[in-house]
Amino acid sequence: MNADRLSGHFPDIVEAWTTLQQKVFLKPIRDEKDYQAMQLLAKDLSDYLGGEEENPLADLLEVVSTLIQVWEARNVSIPKAEPREVLRHLLETHGLKQKDLAGIASPTVVSDILAGRRAISKNVAKGLAARFHADVSVFL
Repeated sequence: MNADRLSGHFPDIVEAWTTLQQKVFLKPIRDEKDYQAMQLLAKDLSDYLGGEEENPLADLLEVVSTLIQVWEARNVSIPKAEPREVLRHLLETHGLKQKDLAGIASPTVVSDILAGRRAISKNVAKGLAARFHADVSVFL
């Protein structure tokens, strides 16, 4: 698109962007609060889409996921430690409680893992890796 044509559309773009931001949290992630809001948006979009890739909102989910990945790459480091310590670190870093992982494992299972009474199963490791955008190997 030619720059002259684009500059003429900026008032329309500003109006559209303002309208969009009134409806959905979409901006660069600058702090943990923004990160949590973006995580919630990604979860809501993912639930809404249910894997449907042809929906126009699939592109929005991809943009949101990219923003999350950039934030995590800059701000979330995963220590080289035992899997349960990695999990403990990620829970603390993300301000999560054991019950927040209920879709992955029950609070009792998470408690047992953190206490060292239970190893992380492959299925739980896959769920944790997806939740924290990490390689599954850090949980095994």
